[in-house]
Amino acid sequence: MIVLIFFFVLLWNEAQSWGFKNGVLHNSIWLERAAGVYHREARSGKYQLTYAEAKAVCEYEGGQLATYQQLEAARKIGFHVCAAGWMAKGRVGYPIVKAGSSCGFGKTGIVDYGIRLNRSERWDVYCYNPHAKECGGIFTDAKHIFKSPGYPNEYENKLICYWHIRLKYGQRIHLQFLDFDVEDDTACMADFLEVYDSYDDITGFVGRYCGDELPDDIISTGNLMTLKFLSDASVTAGGFQIKYVAVDPPSKPNDEKNATSQGNTNFLSGKFGIM
Repeated sequence: MIVLIFFFVLLWNEAQSWGFKNGVLHNSIWLERAAGVYHREARSGKYQLTYAEAKAVCEYEGGQLATYQQLEAARKIGFHVCAAGWMAKGRVGYPIVKAGSSCGFGKTGIVDYGIRLNRSERWDVYCYNPHAKECGGIFTDAKHIFKSPGYPNEYENKLICYWHIRLKYGQRIHLQFLDFDVEDDTACMADFLEVYDSYDDITGFVGRYCGDELPDDIISTGNLMTLKFLSDASVTAGGFQIKYVAVDPPSKPNDEKNATSQGNTNFLSGKFGIM
């Protein structure tokens, strides 16, 4: 009995610190931008930027490399990213708000790799630009339609947008593209929309999309999904309109077989089974 009470207290403290409300987990770990600081990676993927390239990425978007102090100020108000990146003066590190065994060595604070002598090492980057254009949102409703900034007019240049969908545990997210027109480019290296089957843009990568072809529907493996939209400094397009609805996991094996037979839907297998 004592062990059960102790376990309950731990769970309660966790729920309080991470903010459970109506079955939805709300936590600062999803705050992708704070105090003018934001995380960027190369368009080719994670840990691909030299120091010079990282600096160029920030300057291209009208910002500069974040200092250690700026990153720490952002961390103190909830900025948490599990990815090492360049900072000013050749320093590398990343901000941890909540300690975890899989990231940050179980500690909070700035995980500091120090000033790197080899500026050809490849990492992500932390930029600082308090005046950068922002967009995006956090959705917890069972269904919602969201749009690119300015839709149905063309979106602007130099946008960094994050949409986070967080439903009740046990539910999954059915994502449907109603309209889609993003600058077309080989390998989507200019403007693009990325979908992640997770609470951030580090894990659970589903796909990167551009052009005017309507992407297939996507169903998440769990109750969390992130969409990330970036536009560069030139050429825009009509934008997009996306709908999502909450779906419950199948209760019978036959339901799974029937669901997977439906066309043009990208069903992801996961902890709740295949839909």
